Amino acid sequence: MKHPSTALFANKRVLIVEDEYFLADETRLKLEDLGAIVIGPVATVRAALDLLDNESVDAAILDIHLGDGLVFPVAEELERCNVPFVFATGYDPSVIPEKFTGFTLSAKPTELGYIADALFGERSTNAN
Repeated sequence: MKHPSTALFANKRVLIVEDEYFLADETRLKLEDLGAIVIGPVATVRAALDLLDNESVDAAILDIHLGDGLVFPVAEELERCNVPFVFATGYDPSVIPEKFTGFTLSAKPTELGYIADALFGERSTNAN
């Protein structure tokens, strides 16, 4: 049974920034099944920033540790553009800079109902 909040992904343009191919692809497939328009997935900070320069994005799911560094420049750009995002990582939340502590942290593998609530729900915990 699907979490009721997953319907919130329908017709949303969701950026996936994840360097683990199989996890990124699994998330992409699940989001597409929910009616989302997936942007990416991309595995590097540079690729994510390039996409943000050229694509409209409604929300983003961000892995913290990527092949070319930490995802925080992407989070800063998303915040600047008022795009909600969540960090999806297996790492301890203490690695997230204090300025982002109001953003939802979702452990891997990603629970899309929880993420939908965080990104689009009335009780969103994202601090934009």
